[in-house]
Amino acid sequence: MSLACGIPILECVYCLACTRWVWKRCLHNAGHDSDTWGLASVEEFEPVPRLCRYILANYEDDLETPSLGLTGGCPVDPALVVRRKKYRDTRGRAPPYLIYLDHDHSDVVLAVRGLNMAKESDYAVLLDNSLGKRKFDGGYVHNGLLKAAAWVLDAECDVLRELMEKYPNYTLTFAGHSLGSGVAAMLALVVVLNRDKLGNVDRKRIRCYAIAPARCMSLNLAVRYADIINSVVLQDDFLPRTATPLEDIFKSLFCLPCLLCLRCMRDTCIPEEVMLRDPRRLYAPGRLYHIVERKPFRFGRYPPVVRTAVPVDGRFEHIVLSCNATSDHAILWIEREAQNALELMLQEDKIMEIPPKQRMERQQTLAKDHSEEHKAALRRAVTLSVPDAFSPTAYGTFDDKASDATDDSTSLSTKSRLKMSWHELVERIFDKDDSGHRVLRRSASNS
Repeated sequence: MSLACGIPILECVYCLACTRWVWKRCLHNAGHDSDTWGLASVEEFEPVPRLCRYILANYEDDLETPSLGLTGGCPVDPALVVRRKKYRDTRGRAPPYLIYLDHDHSDVVLAVRGLNMAKESDYAVLLDNSLGKRKFDGGYVHNGLLKAAAWVLDAECDVLRELMEKYPNYTLTFAGHSLGSGVAAMLALVVVLNRDKLGNVDRKRIRCYAIAPARCMSLNLAVRYADIINSVVLQDDFLPRTATPLEDIFKSLFCLPCLLCLRCMRDTCIPEEVMLRDPRRLYAPGRLYHIVERKPFRFGRYPPVVRTAVPVDGRFEHIVLSCNATSDHAILWIEREAQNALELMLQEDKIMEIPPKQRMERQQTLAKDHSEEHKAALRRAVTLSVPDAFSPTAYGTFDDKASDATDDSTSLSTKSRLKMSWHELVERIFDKDDSGHRVLRRSASNS
């Protein structure tokens, strides 16, 4: 009898808890994720719209006659496309990509297209993973994305090395959207750890832009490589926010909105301290750029604002219950809003009117500020007991002298770890056929 009397009380408590959760989730909007971040500058955000258009060039059947209506037109000169691989060329090992020689911006760009919903090979890359399956450089990464990146780098290593040696003042940029963003981020990781494979290219010449990024690496790696990798998120985009493994999203029998809602309810009950201390939990990589263009309880789009930071906690941990969660993931929308944001920043800043000397000083100040912010993020990761997090002094990557691949102050154990990573990766993923060429090992997905 006494037990039966307690049931209504439990029901009331349960209803109150559900009401509180619904209230908090409905009030939470994307602006809350970055309201304490600083505003991005013109210099750091300028490449984003251009790289979006390079990625979109992978969607064109013929670069001579582009069909996509882009705000800045198709910037790809077919004569400067060094290499282009489509699905028939990659044989499903990686998404299509192209290598573009951008003389106007002194940049060698490897741009990877996003997920093709009609291609089973793209799903195979996403599904080739499980929590804790692939450990890399002291953290965890997505196994399928790492394998795709290894295939691309093994195929294009010689081409990239020749370009970087021929143009010693050019930067090497990896860019990708959605599925391609994960491949681009993995490419940046592997190249940074094996710069000798590209002619000992300086670390400062390597960068990555992950557009609508997939959560592809553990928190310690995401923060450690924030000086190389930049992630761009448009407003309510679901993919950087959902901690649901990519393979579970596409294996689920539920519709995507239902799955996101269920995951949102589950994550609400998990303290953030527990999430931070999970070494296998994957995150959006690097420095984050958040394009905010809508306000809560208001209709329509507002002039976009771009905020940036290298957060450790509060790193897009909450899914936004919004009807735009999937549309904000589209590369066309991101390119359009990024271009609008850049034009507004140019109007307000009037950077083109600044003398070249002062402009260079601004860039140096920006680089210094980013370096200090990166160091602070690494120290905070140690303070929050993030697994395998190291203070800035443990990795000599912030000083000019320490950026060289053969720095004398680097410990022998660190050197051996860096040099062995490429060898171990290739040996685990590739075999040699009768002709001596490397082929993807069939059992690699089970390793």
